Amino acid sequence: MYEEEMAAVYDFVYCGRGKDFRGEVDQIMDVVRARKPHAESLLDVACGTGEHLRYLRENVAHAEGLELSEPMLRVAREKLPAVPLHHADMRTFELARTFDVVTCLFSSVGYMSTVDELTAAIGRMSAHLAPDGVLVVDPWWFPEKFLDGYIASDVVRDESRAVARVARSTREGGATRVDAQYLLADDSGVRHFTDTQLITLFEHSDYLGALRAAGCDALHLAGRFSPRGLFVGTPH
Repeated sequence: MYEEEMAAVYDFVYCGRGKDFRGEVDQIMDVVRARKPHAESLLDVACGTGEHLRYLRENVAHAEGLELSEPMLRVAREKLPAVPLHHADMRTFELARTFDVVTCLFSSVGYMSTVDELTAAIGRMSAHLAPDGVLVVDPWWFPEKFLDGYIASDVVRDESRAVARVARSTREGGATRVDAQYLLADDSGVRHFTDTQLITLFEHSDYLGALRAAGCDALHLAGRFSPRGLFVGTPH
């Protein structure tokens, strides 16, 4: 769960590291349009600060977002005041409507800690799909692809602040543990904070099984969007 300090620098850090949110949305919409050319409504599950959602909404008449972290949701609400944004858990949410497209991006589904939780979350996403809708899930690394002990480092800056990030990713049971240290300098001074995330290393078959259990035809598009590919579900 992302806290206040991380939410405040999240967009700055990831955009500064080169994450192309608009370009990723273009790829997502290519996948969607190939299956539903006239999609008009979209729900982004685990929308975070709304950076993907700000571009997703340009492609549909109506878009909504859902996020569990209140600090991240506050950033999204400041950014997207006209977009309905819901504080809810992807495992249990109920919005009393359906959407042509449901997305879950940036490996957010990896925060489910068990296959049962993964199945519950994808089940709720599928329950909010229109009968001919499209569900797009961006997975975390598969166990055989994860690089245990991977070290990352970045410095991003503009005219008023700089953030240095160093992180090490290790295997902890069936999950990735990402321990990150941040050093932030701005006009208020220099401060330090830490951020630790546990992200489950689900098998390829776990994602396909969860989609099928949710009543979807399931497909993995290897090499699309990221090295992990994308999972796509369409209702039977």
